[in-house]
Amino acid sequence: MTREVAIAVTIVLALLVLGAMTFAWRRRLRRDSGLSAPLGVPEHAEVTHRREVLYVSTTKHDQPLERLTISPLAYRARGEAAVTDRGLALCLDGAPTVFVAASRLVSVDRATVTIDRVVEPGGLVRVAWNADDDTIVDSYLRVADGDPTTFITELQRLVPAAPDSGATS
Repeated sequence: MTREVAIAVTIVLALLVLGAMTFAWRRRLRRDSGLSAPLGVPEHAEVTHRREVLYVSTTKHDQPLERLTISPLAYRARGEAAVTDRGLALCLDGAPTVFVAASRLVSVDRATVTIDRVVEPGGLVRVAWNADDDTIVDSYLRVADGDPTTFITELQRLVPAAPDSGATS
C-alpha cells in the first residue's frame, strides 16, 4: 500500500467517525426535544447562598451515564448557582438563567460519577428535579471553590417533604 492510499483510507475513516458522531448527537437532540429547563428567576426571589460552579451534565434519574440534551443544559459550562428562597438559579456562561423552583426539586445529594466526569467520592452535587410531570432528571454540579456542604444543606431545605403515605413499619 502506498503512502497516499494509507492517507486516503485514514481520512475516509475519520470522516465516517465524525459523521456517525454528528448523526448520534442530532438524534439525541431530537429525542430530548420534548424536555426543557424552566427559564427566568421569579421576581422578588431572595438569594440565600451563591457558589461558583461547573455545570457538568443532566442525565436520566439514577442513570448517571445517560446524558439528556435539555436546552440550555446540553453542554458543560462554568457559571454560578444561586440558592434563593424559591428555588435554584443556574446562571451559566452563554446561556439563559435556568430556574428550578422548589416545588420541582426532588432531592439533593452528593455523587462521584456522571457522564464525562469522575471525581473524588462525593465531589459532585446531584440535584434531582422534575423536568415535567412524569420525568425526573439529575443535574450534576461541581462546586469550584471548596466544600459543597453548605450549598447542599441550603438546597436540601428547599426540597418539599415527601407526602406521608400513612404506612408504618
